[in-house]
Amino acid sequence: MALPDATVSTLAGLFDVMNGVSLMGLVTPDVPAPFEIEIVGEAVGALKLASGVPVDVQRAVDTVERSDIVIVPSVLLPAQGWEKGRYPQLVKWLYTMHERGAVLCSACSGVFLLAETGLFDGMEATVHFGYAEAFMTSYPSVSTHPERVLVIAGQHEELVSSGAGMSWHDLALYLTARYAGATTAQEIARRFALQWHQDGLTPYLVFAAKTDHGDGEIQYAQQWLDEHFALAHPVEAMIERSRLAERTFKRRFVSATGLTPIAYVQRLRIEDAKRRLERTEASVEEISWRVGYEDSAFFRRLFKRTTGLAPSAYRRRFRIPDFVRQSRNTTRPA
Repeated sequence: MALPDATVSTLAGLFDVMNGVSLMGLVTPDVPAPFEIEIVGEAVGALKLASGVPVDVQRAVDTVERSDIVIVPSVLLPAQGWEKGRYPQLVKWLYTMHERGAVLCSACSGVFLLAETGLFDGMEATVHFGYAEAFMTSYPSVSTHPERVLVIAGQHEELVSSGAGMSWHDLALYLTARYAGATTAQEIARRFALQWHQDGLTPYLVFAAKTDHGDGEIQYAQQWLDEHFALAHPVEAMIERSRLAERTFKRRFVSATGLTPIAYVQRLRIEDAKRRLERTEASVEEISWRVGYEDSAFFRRLFKRTTGLAPSAYRRRFRIPDFVRQSRNTTRPA
């Protein structure tokens, strides 16, 4: 589905990958291609997407009576968030397609439009973690899991959402496996060098502390922690600096931030450790000590529990490759 808020990369990428079976000659002429794909929208013709790049809408939705699969690609949210009610024709058509047996899918933030149908109420879904708070505000009745790559919901597994960014790869491979078989999905993955995000999206999540809660005493404590989280006993020091009794402080801290003080400190320490793993050559033991943990074994367990990856695996995943860093050090602009 093409709509003005859509991103060209997801729409075109899904189109090409799911056409890959026939485009790349993976089936013989006597075997029908597993998918017949069209770009649909409110009206036929050129449509300028969110980035300004035009796409050709091949069919208007009001001419499509049924479809096995409908995919809403990523959409770009404005600063004020998703505005409901702008696409009543598309929402009505999506609901009708579902009633006629279609599997409704979203890539990343495309679930904002899908959720307008009401079909996700009481269901689970995933969305880009950067849009998760906005989505939960707009659709509080949807159980939202931004850490998950794919969420398959509905009585007949007919509601499929994929999470952040390139997890549309997982959506394309899932649909290929579901309708064309696992072997075909594996071949498509090889041809396009696609990878399943089998570790989930937890490693990509960045801790964003809640600071708009209006509790000045807790905000002051958070600001202090930003600079002193690596101290030996930061929670005790923070409470001593406050004007509150320990029990009152902890209660207000949880109410304001959603985390206990010690859990909050751990999240700050892990975020700092992630940056050090990404950007320095320091050993895991040294990083453990610098963020506040003398016991590196405990740090390793905490890091994996928080991110889903061991520190060494996280470093391999996110650090800039050696050949890039060497190039940056030796290449100078003309």
